[in-house]
Parts: sequence; structure tokens; C-alpha cells
Amino acid sequence: MEEGNLSEVTEFILTGLTDRPELQHPLFLLFLLIYVVTVVGNGGMVLLITTDPRLHTPMYFFLRSLSFCDFCYSFVISPRMLANFLADRKSISYTACALQMYFDIAFQETECLLLAVMAYDRYVAICNPLLYMVTMSRQRCNLLMAACYAVALVDAIINTYFIFRLSFCHSNIINHFYCDMPPLLALSCSDTSSSEIVMFASTCYIIVTSVVIILLSYVCILSSILKIRSAEGQRKTFSTCTSHLTAVIMFHGTLLFMYLRPSSSYSMGIDKIASVFYTLVIPLLNPLIYSLRNREVKGALRKSMNKLLSNS
Repeated sequence: MEEGNLSEVTEFILTGLTDRPELQHPLFLLFLLIYVVTVVGNGGMVLLITTDPRLHTPMYFFLRSLSFCDFCYSFVISPRMLANFLADRKSISYTACALQMYFDIAFQETECLLLAVMAYDRYVAICNPLLYMVTMSRQRCNLLMAACYAVALVDAIINTYFIFRLSFCHSNIINHFYCDMPPLLALSCSDTSSSEIVMFASTCYIIVTSVVIILLSYVCILSSILKIRSAEGQRKTFSTCTSHLTAVIMFHGTLLFMYLRPSSSYSMGIDKIASVFYTLVIPLLNPLIYSLRNREVKGALRKSMNKLLSNS
């Protein structure tokens, strides 16, 4: 690409997961399967919670929101990735790259904040059960949900602006399978210090805030559980949190590894693998975790399947 400023950039080339031709079709089939299961799983969870009155509680309101977020998140990344497995020229326009990055950041941070809100919901349910329905009223739930999206959408605008104000004058080849911040920063030929500071500060703010809320919630939850005299009562109470804890460990663990590790240990190969995990695998696993480990969800699903079979 000829040297110039940002306005002259019209497209980028995505290298994808691998440049080995013999792996393109097998990887296409693998990730197509992942995408289909993700869409069906999260879409099914949204539909199940919406249609079953027994699941119209604050906990499932947030679980439905998480499934919707995962559904949208996979839609941002997977279709372009699948198309590029079969394409000879893996190009993405400047505008499409900016939009992909914007929505990637927005849904990623929304999920991060949602997991914190779900931890707070579990804290209220276990530590203040008599006030649970009052504290987690429909209005409070809607406000918390709106706050998650508002913070994420604004932060996504800021990060996307600071990335796409940079100049790309040496190459337009992005060594990744989608438009992520680190590879675009590495591609720029202008001073990226301000963009790196903004990225690091916003990532720290979102992740640290979420982690602190989750940790404080679970410290209080564990304190309340330990006050329960029977081991069976402790087990049953803690079992309501295991699905959420599993989702938190997977998602936050990957994000902390991705964005807060020392720059000296940065590796594009490792970065791609970690990106596959949190952009494609986690949205696939979340509905499975919550459905397989939740008796109410399994009961509602069984009831819906029986009703569907009886009508057919």
C-alpha cells in the first residue's frame, strides 16, 4: 500500500487463522458447526426464557441478556471468518473493519459487565433473600441492563476512534482473523502511544471493575453459605452459583490473559488461539453450561420438547 494518511486506506487483508491451504476447508467445517450450535443454543435459551413463565425471574432475565449478547457477539465475528476460509482474497473494507471492531468491543464489554451484574444478583438472592424481589425489581434489572450496554457502547466508540485515527502506510495486511485492536496497533506507522494508553486504561477499568464486583459478591456469598449449618444446605445454595462461576472464570481469565499480559510475552499465534476461545468457544459453551447445570432450565426445556412432540 502506498504511504499516506488514514483517509487513503480503503481495505485491509486478513491473514486468517492459518495460511496452510489444506486446513482451510476442515477449519471451515469445524467453525461452521461451532457457529450453528452457538446460534441455536443462545437463540434457544432466549426463546425458552421468554416463553416459559417459570423463568421470568431476575436471574433468568440476566441469563437471557447474556445469551442474546453471545448470539450477537458470534454474529460479529463468525460470518466473516467463515467466508474468508473459502475466499481467495480475504479482504475487508475500512468501514467494515471499523464496524467489526466497534461491535466486538461493545459486546465483549457488555458480557464482561453482565457477568458482574449476575454476581450481584446472586449476592442479593443468597445474602438478602427476603428482599430479593424488591431489590431486584423489574425496573432495577432494566436499569442495570441499560447501564451495561451504555458503558460498553460509549467505551467502544472511544477505543474505535483512537485506533482508526492512526495512519496505516506500510502495509494493510492484518495478521489476524478479524479486526482486533492489538494487530491494528502493530500495523500502524504512526505514534500509537495514546491509543495504547486508552486501550489499556479502558480495558483495566472494565475488567477490574467487573472482577472487583464479582469478588466482593462471592466473598459475601461464601460468608453466608458458611453460616448454614447443614452440609446439604451449603451444597444446594452454592450450586446456584456454579454455572455463573464457570462462565466468569472462562471469560475473565481469557480477557486478563489477552489484554493485561506483558508486551514482551506477546505472540500473535497465542493471541489468535485466545481470540478463538473468547469470541467463538465461550459463546458456544455458555448456554451449555447454564442448561446442563440448571434444573429449572432443564425442566423448562424438557417441558417445551414434550409439548412440541405432542403437537407434532
